[in-house]
Amino acid sequence: MRPPWTARVLTILPEAFPGPLGVSLIGRALEQGVWALQTIDIRDFTQDKHRSVDDTPAGGGPGMVMRADVLGAAIDEATAQSPDTPLIHLSPRGRPLTQARVRDLSTGPGVTLLCGRFEGVDQRVLDARDIEEISIGDFVLAGGEIAACALVEACVRLLPGVVGDAESLAQESFEQGLLEYPHYTRPREWEGRDIPDVLLSGDHGKIAEWRREMAERITRERRPDLWGKYSKK
Repeated sequence: MRPPWTARVLTILPEAFPGPLGVSLIGRALEQGVWALQTIDIRDFTQDKHRSVDDTPAGGGPGMVMRADVLGAAIDEATAQSPDTPLIHLSPRGRPLTQARVRDLSTGPGVTLLCGRFEGVDQRVLDARDIEEISIGDFVLAGGEIAACALVEACVRLLPGVVGDAESLAQESFEQGLLEYPHYTRPREWEGRDIPDVLLSGDHGKIAEWRREMAERITRERRPDLWGKYSKK
């Protein structure tokens, strides 16, 4: 039997997990063994009584940098358990996380995620262990734990059986190269605003056409980068 999709998270804050990954659909899937979560405390690989994982930056400057020797030992422990699992560092300078990359990761054995802290990670360990850097957006967090949760949730919800209506996954933003169309539900009128008549018409062809038009309009207005790629297809 194939082992469950597994997220191994290297962090100095193991108490941050499962956090939001332990509730709702993702949490139920974790309880049911659809996927597995393992946290590895980076401080367990330190060699001094203070369990120091960082030191001052070479060349001077503010803040502290996570040490290559400590991280290297922690990473080696994690990868020894699953050598074929992608090794990713959550970093604002990484390549943007895309739905296509999420889909690819969800079809594999899992992910091993390095959560940085302080000013960053010694570049030598990133180079020596050939670590992929991924960003969840053009902003900076205090550490990689929240970014790790976002990546794991995005992957887990694509695993078979996690989302009840699998067809809904195909209609989401980015799946067709477009942002998703607007959604409505009861009541029919709210604060003077009505559900668009076409959605109540029962004409599935017109509904599909309206949804496509709205998805194209929203993508064109909000994400011209995506629209440029889509319109060239």
